[in-house]
Amino acid sequence: MTTNAVLDFDAPPVRRLRADLALALRAAAHHGLAEGVCNHFSIELPDGSERFLLNPRGLLWREIQTEDIVLVDFHGRKLAGRHEVEPTAMVIHAAVHRITGQACVLHTHMPYATALTLTQARALDPCLSQNAMRFHGRLAIDAHYNGLALDHGEGERIARAMGAADVCFLGNHGVIVGGARIDHAYDDLYYLERACMAQVIAQSTGQPLMPAADELAARVAAQTLGERLQSELFFEALRRTL
Repeated sequence: MTTNAVLDFDAPPVRRLRADLALALRAAAHHGLAEGVCNHFSIELPDGSERFLLNPRGLLWREIQTEDIVLVDFHGRKLAGRHEVEPTAMVIHAAVHRITGQACVLHTHMPYATALTLTQARALDPCLSQNAMRFHGRLAIDAHYNGLALDHGEGERIARAMGAADVCFLGNHGVIVGGARIDHAYDDLYYLERACMAQVIAQSTGQPLMPAADELAARVAAQTLGERLQSELFFEALRRTL
């Protein structure tokens, strides 16, 4: 989306996005999706300026507030903010925003989703649980782990593997969840981990798994995406409680 004016870092719409991004990070910490001071969430500014907000280097997700969020461009250059940025964040997020067109990009090493990237299938089965079915037709897999993403070529390779999908499982690494809005993307991230947790637990029983029919899973995905009010209510509940 383009507008006539480039938004300032401290303009009210940008401050709102900064606050929402900080909230999503604290919520992820609350839900056990964080890993040390690693991994990043980002949201593109809605002014067509090819800039995005990102969490900084060195802070735990649970401590991040509005004033801690930084601004970078699609080339991975820091433009504003009081903290530094971790190199892999700029490499991965800049490429995913630019190549896939996702406005919000959430990258984590959350435990159960990451566990599935270590399996031969590399990803969630979107026909198992109801939570998994919301991701039917929305998943991509990057099975080729190439080490830390420290150069733009690797970031672009990851982004191209994600393509038009909303979720990309990165082999031996973690996951990326994209979306048009922070609240919708965070809701997907949360339920993705819940779906992965259910699958890992089910697999640990050693009993045969019983996936639903592909057509039914596709219908559940359409039902979920047809009305996202529940996602928005969830995020506002997190705002009240966190």
